[in-house]
Amino acid sequence: MLPQDDFLPINGTDYVEFYVGNAKQAAHYYQTAFGFQPLAYAGLETGLKDRTSYVLRQDKITFVFTTSLIPDSPVADHCRLHGDGVKVVALGVDDARRSFEETTKRGALAYMQPSVVADEEGQVVMSGIHIYGETVHVFIERRNYRGIFLPGFVKWEPHYRPAPVGLRYVDHIVGNVDWGQMDKWAGFYHDVMGFNQLISFDDNDISTEYTALMSKVMASSNLYIKYPLNEPAHGKKKSQIEEYLDFYKGAGVQHVAMETRDILTTVATLKDRGVEFLRVPDAYYDTLIQRVGSIEETIGPLRELGILVDRDEDGYLLQIFTKPVEDRPTVFYEIIQRKGARSFGKGNFRALFESIELEQGKRGTL
Repeated sequence: MLPQDDFLPINGTDYVEFYVGNAKQAAHYYQTAFGFQPLAYAGLETGLKDRTSYVLRQDKITFVFTTSLIPDSPVADHCRLHGDGVKVVALGVDDARRSFEETTKRGALAYMQPSVVADEEGQVVMSGIHIYGETVHVFIERRNYRGIFLPGFVKWEPHYRPAPVGLRYVDHIVGNVDWGQMDKWAGFYHDVMGFNQLISFDDNDISTEYTALMSKVMASSNLYIKYPLNEPAHGKKKSQIEEYLDFYKGAGVQHVAMETRDILTTVATLKDRGVEFLRVPDAYYDTLIQRVGSIEETIGPLRELGILVDRDEDGYLLQIFTKPVEDRPTVFYEIIQRKGARSFGKGNFRALFESIELEQGKRGTL
């Protein structure tokens, strides 16, 4: 049930900012492998002395890669502890001041007081709050801004521009939290941000012979923003969530799910560009139609690419997960195509997590 008084209307994900060890090289990777297009830049040439940021965009998805130019800074400290990872999940709002006031009065810790940044293209109002781990939400109000990204950034127009791969928007962003913390953070999104619990899974839903986890999906009232939250559960061996927490050194964003209209073409292109995906056993496809019913796609290409299928009462979805894109087994991506389904692939959990366990076994972290 949606709240009658939506005190925090959100227009969507404005951008996701990663703190990384080398922003230039990270930007090149996301251009080459994922087809993101160069958009904006800020660094020494624009007057910054402590950091550099590259902004890339594909349709409605905007990623920012920021690196420190000095050894002692919040960006450098974040990378030293966590490796490359998500620092900022920015949310587009109509009123950044009110968003800050409404969330902080409900218990959110302030990260950025409301402030105005401006240039000749207009002004942007920004504010921010802390969430799990060292991750933050920044509220972005852009109604009076015509510029390329944010004040202080200039247009970035390199010659190198690999083609997009068909990614359209952020479907959801998944956070991993520590033992016993999921209810706390689900409560935070409900009480502080006015989200509702869309669905929940316990260790009976998400488990294999060896590992287990629990999850709750929190969603904004307009369903533009969906945040699954994962917590480890006790099993015979170390779960993927425990592995993430061990290597990330705390809670943080585990993966970003990106939507496509044509998952077969998108995934084939990504594989050709060197993106590595998790692979379920071929036996998964032998009984696929019996499990999910009739689908438009033929089984052969799905099997060849390793794409998973699941159905709920509204339709079905197709999904696949990359291997971690960092040397630490932390951040990865999901590619998803929805054909009516609003769920998150519950029917695929066991096969998916068994494939993750195979990778953990190779890493010696299971």
